[in-house]
Amino acid sequence: MAYPIRDQQGLYFLTFTVVEWLDVFTRPLYKDIVMDSLRYCQQHKGLELFAYCLMTNHLHLIARAAEGQELSAIVRDFKKFTARRVFEAILINPQESRRQWLEWTLRKQGEFNPKNTFIQLWQNHSHGIELKTEAVTQQKLEYVHQNPVRAGICYWGEDYVYSSAAWYAGMGEGLAVSLLF
Repeated sequence: MAYPIRDQQGLYFLTFTVVEWLDVFTRPLYKDIVMDSLRYCQQHKGLELFAYCLMTNHLHLIARAAEGQELSAIVRDFKKFTARRVFEAILINPQESRRQWLEWTLRKQGEFNPKNTFIQLWQNHSHGIELKTEAVTQQKLEYVHQNPVRAGICYWGEDYVYSSAAWYAGMGEGLAVSLLF
């Protein structure tokens, strides 16, 4: 099912899911590629980031595009860049015990998508939900920050390194975000 981004400057809750729900983001090396790419999109592509949480097989964002930018284009470029960089990192990482299996799976997934010529890391859709009310926005913000708590990774959302929860707790750590509330 497609979740199109209709209002390119609207505020959206986005979920990017790895194909087959593969647990790709189990190593800091791969997670840091995603974080660095988000930072680049903030600095150079007009991504306004309000919340994020990177789990082992998906990424949640609350974001919008700056005036004159298109959120769809930012998402497309982000997904394409991170897919290639993460795949390359998997191939050269001497500690990656799952290299052959991940390489085979990501290549096979790429074959199923006629738009790809190489591999596929992310599912095609980005499950974008436009946030039009404060109540829904607060609910999605809570959902994003509680994701690692619900997964049993930590007791407190703000302790999870790959989440913006620390910013909302006043700690100002991790990838910078603009606070919604």
